[in-house]
Amino acid sequence: MSIIPTTCNTHCGGSCPLKVHVENGTITRIETDDEGEPQFRACLKGRAFRQRVYAPDRLLYPMKRVGDRGEGRFQRISWDEALDTVARELFRVRDVYGPASIIFRGGGGDLHVLHQRQAILRALCLFGGCTTTWGYLSYEGACFSALATYGTEKATSHTMDDLLNSRLIIMWGWNPVVTVHRCNTTWYLAQAREKGIPIVSVDPRYTDSAAAFAQRWVPIRPGTDAAMLIAMAYVIITEGLQDQGFLDRYTVGFDKFKDCILGKEDGVPKTPGWAEAITGVPAETIAGLAREYATTKPAALMAGIAAGRTAYGEQYHRAATTLAAMTGNIGIHGGGAAERAFGGDYWGGQSAYLPLTPGRLPVPPNAIEKDNPPPARPGRFYGCSVRLNIGMLADAILKGREGGYPTDYKLMWIVNANFVTQTTDVNKTLEALRKLEFIVVQEQFMTPTAKYADILLPDNTFMERNDFTSGGATPFFGCVNQTIASRGESKSHFEIASLLANKLGVEDFSNKTEAEWLRQIAAGYSQVYGAPDYAEMKRVGVHKLKRTEPYVAFREQIEEPEKYPFPTPSGKIEIYSESLAKLNDPMLPPVPKYIETWESINDPLAAKYPLQLITSHFKRRAHSQFDNIPWLRELEPQALWINVRDAESRGIRDGDMVRVFNDRGQVVISARVSERIMPGVVDLPEGAWYDPDTKGVDRGGCCNVLTRNVTSPAGALSSNTALVQVEKMIA
Repeated sequence: MSIIPTTCNTHCGGSCPLKVHVENGTITRIETDDEGEPQFRACLKGRAFRQRVYAPDRLLYPMKRVGDRGEGRFQRISWDEALDTVARELFRVRDVYGPASIIFRGGGGDLHVLHQRQAILRALCLFGGCTTTWGYLSYEGACFSALATYGTEKATSHTMDDLLNSRLIIMWGWNPVVTVHRCNTTWYLAQAREKGIPIVSVDPRYTDSAAAFAQRWVPIRPGTDAAMLIAMAYVIITEGLQDQGFLDRYTVGFDKFKDCILGKEDGVPKTPGWAEAITGVPAETIAGLAREYATTKPAALMAGIAAGRTAYGEQYHRAATTLAAMTGNIGIHGGGAAERAFGGDYWGGQSAYLPLTPGRLPVPPNAIEKDNPPPARPGRFYGCSVRLNIGMLADAILKGREGGYPTDYKLMWIVNANFVTQTTDVNKTLEALRKLEFIVVQEQFMTPTAKYADILLPDNTFMERNDFTSGGATPFFGCVNQTIASRGESKSHFEIASLLANKLGVEDFSNKTEAEWLRQIAAGYSQVYGAPDYAEMKRVGVHKLKRTEPYVAFREQIEEPEKYPFPTPSGKIEIYSESLAKLNDPMLPPVPKYIETWESINDPLAAKYPLQLITSHFKRRAHSQFDNIPWLRELEPQALWINVRDAESRGIRDGDMVRVFNDRGQVVISARVSERIMPGVVDLPEGAWYDPDTKGVDRGGCCNVLTRNVTSPAGALSSNTALVQVEKMIA
C-alpha cells in the first residue's frame, strides 16, 4: 500500500490537501493534512471523493447520442469516431456560419493549472476562434463594484488569519461553514470566537456559520441589503462617526454620497426607519450595528457574494465598500475592504501571491475579437463586443442576430459546467439547447446537461492526473498527484485538447508533453515564490508560503498613497465614480444607491406569488458537483426551507411534499419547516440536478426552474431575486 499526497479543487473554494491510500491500484481511503502548522483540513466532499471516482454512473467512454436531446440515450463509440465527428462539425459550422457561431462555455469544475477549460479554448482559438463569455456567475456584481471603486478586482481580500486582529466581524450573507470559502477559514473564525471577538451574522437564514460563530443574527429580506448598509451610513454621518481624515485623504465623492444619504437629491433621508420598511430589520438594530461598526476599530465587514446575486446586487457591494471607507477600515490589520468575502484572493494560481502562474499553457488571441473592441463601460474588463454575458447564453442562442446579438449560434462546447442546472430559467435553457445544431460536452457523469450532448467526451478526475493548484485561508501551493490510472477511457483536459488539435490540423497546439509543462510551471513557482522543485513538490504535496504577518489588501495604497495610488482614474477610492456618471444610467448610479428589485414584496406579482426565493449553497455539494454521491446525500436531503409561520398558514408540516411554483416552472420537493429562515422567504439550495417527470415538473429540487433569466445592470446573475408560491401536495 502507498499513501500519495494530492490536492482537491472541485470549485467549492477549498483546494484542500489530501492523503490518498492506494492498494493494488485502487483507492481504499482518503485522509487529509496532519503535518505542520497551519494544517489544512479537508471538508467532507474531498474525503468522500473515493465514491466519486468509483461511482457506477461515471462516464468512462466516448458516446454519441442515439435518442432525442435530453432523453439520455447514448451509444459507446471510440475516441477516433468521437473526435472525427466533433472535428467535422467544427469545420462545417466554421466554414458555413463563421467561427463566431461556435460558443465555448467553460466553467469552474475541477479547476487546476494545466487540466482545465483553457486547454480546449486554446485549441479552438488556434482553429480560428469562437465566441466566449464575460462575467462570473458567482460574483460579477462584486467585480463590477471593485473595479468602479478600487480600480481592481484582484487581491482585494485579507488572508483569513487577519480576522484575529479584528475587534468586530460582520458576516454579511457569508456562510463559510458550508461554502468553505478557503481551506481553514472556519478555523480562524473559531479562534476569533474563542478570543471573544464579537461576530454578527446578517442573512435571511440562521446559517450554520451563524450557529457556530455568531453572537447575533440579523434577518434581512433578500435584495434589500444595500438599503440597510445605506441606512447605517446615515447613522454614521448624522452622528459624526465617520473617519473624515481617511475620507479626505484616500477617497473622492463622499460629499455627493452624503447628499444622497441625507435626502438632498430626492427629499428622502435614508434613515433606519426608511430602511426598516424595506428590509424588515428594526431601525434600532440598524442604528446599533452602524454605531458598533463605526466605533469598534478595526472591524471586518465580510461581504458575502450571495447578496450580490440579486437584481441590483452591484449596489450592495458598492455600499459595503463605501461603509468600509467611511470607517477607515481599508488597508489596516483587522479591517477589510468589504469588496467580497469570497474571491479577490487566491484562485487557480492567481492572487496577491500568485499574480499569474508562470509557465502555464497560454491561450492565444481569439481571431474573432480582433476588430471588436470592448464596449464603453466602466467596471470589469468586458473582453470585446462579441463576447456574451455568461448568464445570457440561452437568450443569445434563441434570439441571435434578430435579437441584437452579433451572430446566430450553431454549436456549443461545454466543459466543466452543468449548464442546465446552474443557469437561471431552466426551461429557457433547454429550449436554447434544442435549437443548437451540435453540442459537445466534456463530463464525468450523465448530468442534466450531458443528456443534451450530441457527443460526450469523458473527463478523468483529479485523482487520475498530475497538476497544480493553490488556495487556503493562508496561501499554499498544492501539487495534484495522480493516484490511480484513468478509469475506462477517460482522459485529461490536456489530452483531449491535444487529440482535438490533431484532428483540426492545428500543428502548434503544444511543443511539450504534460510532464514538461508541469516541470516548467514548477520551475516558475520555484523561481518567483521560492517553492521547491517539481520532484520535491510531488513528494510533499503542499508548499505553505511562509509569511511574517497576515496579508492586508491595499496596505501599500494606504501607507504610501503617493507612491502607490489606487488604480482608479483619480488614484483614490471612488465613492463617486465619474465613469459611471458619464453613462447617465439611473440603474448604474455614480454613488451607491438602493434600487428596489423586480419581484420584490411590493411587486404586484407578490399577490400571486408572495414568497421570496433564495438559492443558497449546500454543504454536500460544490454547485452541482457531488449531487449523486450516496455518502453525501445521506448527510442532508435536498428540501425547501420555509418558516414555521408560512408553513402553518399553508397546512404544511416538516417533511411534507410541497409544490413550489411560479409562471416559469414548478418543483415538487419535501419541506423543511424551521425558525432558521425568516418569514416571507423560502430557500431551495442551488446545484440539485434537474429531474423532470413526464409532465415536465421537476422532482430533483432544481431551483433554477423558478429563477428569471435577466441579469443585473452590471451583468450579474440574479438567482436570488424571484417570487414563488408554495402549496402542500395532496396525496
